[in-house]
Amino acid sequence: MAAVYVSNLVINAGANFNQQFDLVETDDSGPKVLSGYSISAQVRKHASSNTKTDFTASITDGAKGEVQISLTPVQTNALKTGRYVYDILLTEDATGVKTRVVEGSVLVREGVTR
Repeated sequence: MAAVYVSNLVINAGANFNQQFDLVETDDSGPKVLSGYSISAQVRKHASSNTKTDFTASITDGAKGEVQISLTPVQTNALKTGRYVYDILLTEDATGVKTRVVEGSVLVREGVTR
């Protein structure tokens, strides 16, 4: 079983949020080639929470293993300040096998300027 990359994020409420990740093969032999995969990502207050916010998740350069997650200002403003968890899943299109590739905590900070 491959290790999951852990990356903790900070999201400023009311602002755009974008984060890029460069995925590599589990043996560090190079970038993970992402042709034949789809991607999804969510943030929740805790892992078993029924309430979620879906990131816009995209494979930005499949040959280089580059993926990006993002939220709009409306989405970040809807999150209450505090700590959350998130993860990013790759789904192999041919088999439907899902693999968690990134996970971590999220700190949502309230803004001052409106």
